[in-house]
Amino acid sequence: MAVTDIIQSYLGKSADYFTIVGVLVTAFAAFRATSSFLSGVCTYFLSSFLGLSANFKNAGPWAVVTGCTDGIGKAYAEELARRGLNVVLISRTRSKLEDMAKDIESRFKVKTKVIAADFTQADIYADIGKELSGMDIGTLVNNVGMSYDFPQYFAEVENLEKVIINMINCNTASVAMMTALILPGMLAKKKGFIINIASASGKNFVPFLTLYAATKSFVINFTLSLQEEYGSSGVTFQVVTPYFVATKMSKIRKANVFVPSPESFVRSALGTVGMQGQTCGCWSHALQDKLSVIIPRFVGINLMKQARARGLKKKASKKE
Repeated sequence: MAVTDIIQSYLGKSADYFTIVGVLVTAFAAFRATSSFLSGVCTYFLSSFLGLSANFKNAGPWAVVTGCTDGIGKAYAEELARRGLNVVLISRTRSKLEDMAKDIESRFKVKTKVIAADFTQADIYADIGKELSGMDIGTLVNNVGMSYDFPQYFAEVENLEKVIINMINCNTASVAMMTALILPGMLAKKKGFIINIASASGKNFVPFLTLYAATKSFVINFTLSLQEEYGSSGVTFQVVTPYFVATKMSKIRKANVFVPSPESFVRSALGTVGMQGQTCGCWSHALQDKLSVIIPRFVGINLMKQARARGLKKKASKKE
């Protein structure tokens, strides 16, 4: 029996093809919505219970985390240590790294290694490579990144040329270069996890955060392309595209349901590794992602303009 016959058996023989098409479209939309809901429940709430979460220790005893002394990077380093991995901590300030290393070793009884490196510079990777030589690295988290102080017109950014070079080095070159250092070892043993932290702003063009959003778009495309290149290699790639998290970079101090703390966000995001090649990280960000497509662009642009005005006002008050 044809699909149209089945539908007509419920709606009556008088049902025309426009009605039938409408029923099919509605049914398909309902199926998509239900599938998306069930997938979200499984990914964000049941993955650990069902044993679907990635086992990071099986890939190797060491994890490497860049930009790890604050925010999301710090939460990744601590959560991976809590799961029993030794952690290589790479960031700019050695004193902060050493304090963090002592804290992690004391709390989680794992080993650490610190490497001080300024990711705005391009000549740091030979030294990093020497420091990592011979280590059995199973997980790499490319988290280091920088943004504007506040939303601005591109040509208004102070020290624009320096900002361009620094941001490209920090947000994009770091991801490619760290991957180039560590991926060959993972390919040789046919296992490993590479997690690249992008941003929801990388999914679309974002006026007033133009350069930042463009660099995060690179991270998304870079990761998704590597997934295709190495799909059967045993190495798992994931790109994380969060909305706002309560961090120093976002300038949001108080966490809530839709702006989670770095710790709760990372616990959720790590549960999606191996299940989602591209993830928003947590259920509330996934919901925001669904809703974002129905919000008119002018709403977001106006919010950016308001943030710019507040930033300029704060900057002017500091000068006074």
